[in-house]
Amino acid sequence: MTGITENVVLLADDGTPVGVTPKATVHTDDTPLHLAFSCHVFDEQGRVLVTRRALGKATWPGVWTNSFCGHPAPEEEFAEAISRRAERELGLRVRDIRPALPDFRYRAVDASGIVENEICPVFTAIAESDPAPADDEVAEWAWVEPADLRAAVTATPFAYSPWLGWQLAAWQGEYRAS
Repeated sequence: MTGITENVVLLADDGTPVGVTPKATVHTDDTPLHLAFSCHVFDEQGRVLVTRRALGKATWPGVWTNSFCGHPAPEEEFAEAISRRAERELGLRVRDIRPALPDFRYRAVDASGIVENEICPVFTAIAESDPAPADDEVAEWAWVEPADLRAAVTATPFAYSPWLGWQLAAWQGEYRAS
């Protein structure tokens, strides 16, 4: 994507779009509210893909998290953005994209002072293969049993992204592909 400026959608407190800004400049110590998404990818056996954020990431480097996150471009449908980011970040094709937590929203501050401030609907998807992630996005990955992930996040929340813990806490019913 060299030479292409990725933009994110800025939002009013009620979720109404109010503008766009370059993704490269949005995350600061005073990050404006913007639109994002999280995706939990499952395999055919019902295991969930967890990823460890690359050490070069600006926020939460080296922390384990859900499968992947991203930002839809202006006017881009979530399913299209999810498919695009799955391929870019994980080298993975996904199918059966479904909403799991459509109203998820969070604000978190990294140890470096960088703020995440997002209306971030959460989706599930099914993987069509194992990932082949981009080095600048993912340091490690693993397929894990959903119950084991819940137990690990509960036991060692500091090893995981805050949004993963909050998403798992908000998940109603069994943690699996919708």
